[in-house]
Amino acid sequence: MIRLRVTVLSLALLTAAAPALKADVRADEKSRVEFAGMLGRMFNMFGGKTAREGVTLSIAVKGDRKATMNGDSTGQIVDLGEEKVYDLDLKKKSYKVTTFAELRRRMEEARKKAEEDSRKDAGKEKDKPQAADPNAKQMEVDFNIKNTGATKTINGFETRQSILTVTMREKGKTVEESGGMIMTSDQWLAPKIAAMKEVLDFDVRYAQKLYGTMMAGVSAEQMAAAMALYPMIKQVMGKMTTEGGKIDGTAIQTTTTLDAVKSAEQLAEEAKASETDSKSAASGGVGGMLGGFAKKMAQKKMGGDEAAKARATFMTMTNEVLKVVTEVSAADLAVPAGFKESR
Repeated sequence: MIRLRVTVLSLALLTAAAPALKADVRADEKSRVEFAGMLGRMFNMFGGKTAREGVTLSIAVKGDRKATMNGDSTGQIVDLGEEKVYDLDLKKKSYKVTTFAELRRRMEEARKKAEEDSRKDAGKEKDKPQAADPNAKQMEVDFNIKNTGATKTINGFETRQSILTVTMREKGKTVEESGGMIMTSDQWLAPKIAAMKEVLDFDVRYAQKLYGTMMAGVSAEQMAAAMALYPMIKQVMGKMTTEGGKIDGTAIQTTTTLDAVKSAEQLAEEAKASETDSKSAASGGVGGMLGGFAKKMAQKKMGGDEAAKARATFMTMTNEVLKVVTEVSAADLAVPAGFKESR
């Protein structure tokens, strides 16, 4: 099943109260998500060509129907009136139908399982004190928009550059002092394309019908893994969504990076550990030197070179609008002729 992009749904939720334009629109977009280090190698290994090269999607919206085609391999049609999702296998010329009711049932089962797991965890923790940690850090989030004045033509669209930066740090300290996270969104904006809002409005209506969270480009599994390693992602992306929605224009090309920043204390500890390792290697003769060299080579292979840096990018998301048209035919939103339903 094709998943909706995180950025699309986030922006769509900002427009939930606005009236729908009811305009037809078809857009071709290319998206890619990259992870650094071990996480990146894992997803490249299991994600195949899509993980390495990204996906090119053709999205069409007309009334209560939306079709999303992923090249010549898969596709999906969502019908809000029928409350059905058609998942297409373009190579096998087959499709599978799932009702919204079935999707709700699956989500409810997932919710109950999560609650059950939570209760089990709570049982394990019941004998532990529940008082708030007096040493817990208070975090602050800063937001900045910089209009660089740079312009360029992208896929026939005249665009201007705007860079959005969200910084999460400990209250009363700079991010260099306390460590934290920085999200940077480098956007090339065209004058607002009104028809593109129809895609966002459709995603809002879909979300409201399902009572669920939809994500694509970044899958639920990928985001869960990233958030497990970097818990601050949720707050940073929330701030980006809230403030980013205030920008006037339609993003034609966007590169978003997530950087983890080490605190001054962490860097000092790493420098001390490195110095200790160097002394040990020097005093250990040939064996010690070989051991130190092997350790450095292992760190480099595992992405450990980043350990010596104060700031390291661990996730990069790119999205580019290739084409937008406002003429959509019935065939653009229908199951292709000759396709057979699979059970």
